[in-house]
Amino acid sequence: MGGRRGRDRVALAAHDDALREAVEVCGSTDEAMVTANGLIDAAEAIGNPWVLAYALFAWGYAFRDTNPDSALDALRRVVPIAQDSGNRFYETQFSYWLCVLEAEHGDPIATLDSLAVAIRNNHETGNVGMLHNPLAILAVVLESLGRYEPAATIAGFAAVNPMAPTTLPELGAAITHLREVLGDQTCGSLARKAETMTIAELVMYAYDQIDRARTELERQG
Repeated sequence: MGGRRGRDRVALAAHDDALREAVEVCGSTDEAMVTANGLIDAAEAIGNPWVLAYALFAWGYAFRDTNPDSALDALRRVVPIAQDSGNRFYETQFSYWLCVLEAEHGDPIATLDSLAVAIRNNHETGNVGMLHNPLAILAVVLESLGRYEPAATIAGFAAVNPMAPTTLPELGAAITHLREVLGDQTCGSLARKAETMTIAELVMYAYDQIDRARTELERQG
């Protein structure tokens, strides 16, 4: 068993080297893609879900700007692998990055579903510090769907954590637009409403807004 873990660690180190090479040649997308595909093939050959999930995430992260569709496909594979192997840490962390890419390039309903997973995992594991990140994405998504008051409420909570707008610059743009649409007074009032909620209440509010937005999108077809 120890020998297997040792071989996996060596293979993972090789994968890191391959990834760095892929990123370095990112100016030549075709060459980088060949290198990155080799990374995934090697990870699948090992048969270790931890290694495969890491490799898929690294692949998706490296190509999120130059090849977002393929990057999204890779990240969509990561979360089920983490779930099936019982790796809650990977499931929680990689769900966040899936949400980011889904929100930018994916299906809005898939985005909402990914957000529900990320919010639930952070809440259930007591990771309140990271909870602001998926909530920030949710606020941006709701704002883009025209659901302004829920967006302003959730944004008011998410923005309290300075890491949220830093990690997700789109949050600042969404808040600026919400102030233009709703007015500073209304936005301030909704943000204060969020401040009075407990974490559990805010999470339930977020779930409710996800359900409402999903229902509306499904109704629109």
